[in-house]
Amino acid sequence: MLRISKLTDYGTVVLAHLAGAEGRVCSAAEVSETTGIAPPTVSKLLKALARAGLVTSTRGANGGYELARPPHEISAASVIDALEGPVSITECSATDSRCDYEDVCNVGNAWQRINVAIRRALEDVNLIDLTRANSPIPSFRFGGLPVTVEKKT
Repeated sequence: MLRISKLTDYGTVVLAHLAGAEGRVCSAAEVSETTGIAPPTVSKLLKALARAGLVTSTRGANGGYELARPPHEISAASVIDALEGPVSITECSATDSRCDYEDVCNVGNAWQRINVAIRRALEDVNLIDLTRANSPIPSFRFGGLPVTVEKKT
């Protein structure tokens, strides 16, 4: 099963809170209290998101965190990259592949194409889309064919 970690899921919640703050600086304590995510986890996430350039931090009595760029410029892919590393569903689809069978594998190319399609789909969903309860499900093409994603009800 392909699944993002709970920490990345929480990271999207933290970013959604900051997006809703509309440029206001938010303390880690405020983010924790509002989202219900434990303070140590929020602090860990905010530090990782700051290292990745998704949020900026301000020190001092009125310090805190805010988005580093507008929410429509922060993709789901960039959030996953920041908290989990680049998307690679198989060893050979990673940029630093170390698969012992890569030279003789006849399915690696297909997995790499699938990885690219997943990456594109994640790039097409931004933080605004993630915060909208009823945002449209993006459509995309894989191997020249349209891919339909059914909405979970």
